[in-house]
Amino acid sequence: MSAELPFVYLNVATTADGKLSSSKEHFTPFGSKRDQELLLALRSQADAVMSGARTINSFPMDLGPGGEKYRKMRIRNGLAEYNIRVVVSGSGNVDPEAKLFQRRFSPIIVLATERAGKKLKRLREVADAVETFGETEIDFVAALRWLKKKWNVNRLLCEGGGEVNGALFRANVVNELYLTLCPVIFGGRDAPTLADGEGIQKLADATRLKMKSMKRVGDELFLVYKVLP
Repeated sequence: MSAELPFVYLNVATTADGKLSSSKEHFTPFGSKRDQELLLALRSQADAVMSGARTINSFPMDLGPGGEKYRKMRIRNGLAEYNIRVVVSGSGNVDPEAKLFQRRFSPIIVLATERAGKKLKRLREVADAVETFGETEIDFVAALRWLKKKWNVNRLLCEGGGEVNGALFRANVVNELYLTLCPVIFGGRDAPTLADGEGIQKLADATRLKMKSMKRVGDELFLVYKVLP
C-alpha cells in the first residue's frame, strides 16, 4: 500500500500539556519564530499541504509556501514553486470566504464525505476540486491514493487540527511526526489536543513512535518521530 500513497508527515506545535489551542473555536499561534520557520521549511518539501476546515475557518491562512526564500527552496527541492492546498471536512463546513480561497496561486482541493450534501455545490464554486470519500467519515486511504494518482502528490504535509491528525493515525497513513513542545500550559477539558476523535480502545492499538531527533532551542523542544508500522 505504501507505494500507492504519499509520504505523510505531520507538523504540530503543542503546549507542555499537549494542547493545540485553548478552545476549538479559536486558534492563536503560540510557537516561536523558530517554530514558524520550521513550518515553512517543511512546506518547502511537500507537494501538498493539508489542514482541517476548523483551522481554516478560525485562523487567516492560505497554506502557501511563504516568501521568496521558501519558494526558491521548493524549486531547489525539485518541486513546483507553489504547493497544492488541501482542506479536509467530512461535513463540508468550510467557509467559502476564508482567506484560503482569496489567493489563487495554486490548486485548492476539498476532501469531504457524502454527508456534506448540498454544501458541496458551493465549495465547488471556490475550490479547484471537491471529492467525497466515504459516507460519514473520510476514507483517508482512498483519499490519499487519489491525491497521488490524480494530483501527483508524493509528499503530503498535514498541519492539523487534532481531529484530522487523529483520523490519519487511525488510518495508519502517517510516516513521520514533527512535534514542537512549547513551554506553556493551557489546561482545559475541551481544549483540542495533538490527536482527537475516537481514540483507541486498548493499548495494543496505540500508534508507536521512534524518536529520530531532538533539538532544544531556548525553552522549546523540536522533536522528530518515525511512526512505526
